[in-house]
Order: sequence, then C-alpha cells, then structure tokens
Amino acid sequence: MLNIILFGKPGSGKGTQASLIKDKYSLLHISTGDVFRKNMSNNTDLGLLAKGYMEKGELVPDKVTVDMLKDEINNFMPCNGFIFDGFPRTTFQAKELDNLLLEKSLKIDLTIALDVDNNSLIDRLLERGKSSGRADDQSVEKINMRLQEYDNKTKPLVEYYNDQNKFYSINGIGSLEQITSRIVEVIEDYNND
Repeated sequence: MLNIILFGKPGSGKGTQASLIKDKYSLLHISTGDVFRKNMSNNTDLGLLAKGYMEKGELVPDKVTVDMLKDEINNFMPCNGFIFDGFPRTTFQAKELDNLLLEKSLKIDLTIALDVDNNSLIDRLLERGKSSGRADDQSVEKINMRLQEYDNKTKPLVEYYNDQNKFYSINGIGSLEQITSRIVEVIEDYNND
C-alpha cells in the first residue's frame, strides 16, 4: 500500500497531478476541495461551516477538515492506497491523519511538494477563477491572503515530514508531463529502496 501527500500552495497543480498519479499507481484521490464541495452541495453541517470560511478566503479550521476527511477515508477502505491533495494543511491535521492511518495499520509514505513562486500562483489562480466561478480565485487580495495563511499554517509541515524523512520538493513549473515525471521519479526511487 502506498500513501502519498501532494503538498503545495493554492494553484500549485496538486489536483491536476493527483489525478494523473492516482491512475498510474491505482490510488484513491482524496481532494480536500472536492470533499468540501461535496459537503457544501449536500448542505451538510460541516459543509456549511466550511463554506463560510472559504468565501472569506480563509482556511477551514482543522477540526472541520479532519472530521470530513475521516469520513472519506473510512468510506474508501480497503484500497491500494491514497493520494491526498490539500490535506493535511497544519501539523495538527498531519498528526490526526497519522493517528487515523495508524488505527488501520497504515502510514504516510511520501510527501511531495510542488514548488511554485507566488507570482506564478497568482496568475494561475486568476486564470482559473475566470472559468471556475470560485470567488476565492477572482481577487488578488483574497489570493494573497490564502498564500499568507498557507505560509503561516502549512510551512511547519515541511519540518514535520522532513524530520520523518518523508518530504521531497520538486519544481512545480513546467509542462504537465515534466511535473508528472518528476513526481514519478520520487515515487519510483522510494519503491526501489
């Protein structure tokens, strides 16, 4: 079983790459954004809570996020493994994920970060906002707030996974194929160890 976290700032391409990697390794893709949208469209209590934060360009609180993700993981067991996209975003979430996986005799194997500079991310998100209809992708101010919040809350995860020798950073700029190839190289090196 292989469990991977795709890590990176909003707009870094996590969702796109997770979709490509999941098929190659027969993994289940759990996207925090998709889980949020599903809960919001179904008007669940957790979904309505999440919506309020997202519309302000803020990250959804840990407890709400963890509760939604626990349900998703439990719904997909057993499986060949997971590729997490957008989760965990804080050290608290990472520890909760470790505990949940441990209950199932599983662990995170790799955390792969897509490294993209903020100017490129702003351009990507504004472009995505033209077709996605997402309010948080249509304002430079909201995008900058998300990037700042990411830096404040998510950067400690680099240290958390680095201390476990599970953190790998790759260049997140290039063609889809180039970036996928970089991710596959990290996974294959891990599998061959």
